[in-house]
Amino acid sequence: MVEQVFKLSVGDEKAVERVVFDENIHYLHMVFNKNEGLPEHLSNSNVYMTVVRGTLSIGLDEQKIHEYEAGTLLKIPFQTKMDVKNLHVETLELIVIKAPAPKN
Repeated sequence: MVEQVFKLSVGDEKAVERVVFDENIHYLHMVFNKNEGLPEHLSNSNVYMTVVRGTLSIGLDEQKIHEYEAGTLLKIPFQTKMDVKNLHVETLELIVIKAPAPKN
């Protein structure tokens, strides 16, 4: 078998899964329910964030929170302050790719 196969969780339970973490990319799968999210932090690489379902509420640097619906891809530059949340009833599901892979 040439390919590697990875499975993502399915459902509405909170999840932050490191699906692929290698020297090329970091590929993460995240699921958040209402009022869940990530601690505020600086991006440690270029971040490509796809909203798979739900509505993403995100504050970047000093901007007010913006909201993005399913089917949206955000490109967030290296060293951007990020505040990622689900402020809605519907479950939020994200695919996050960091490229190039962070060094630390």
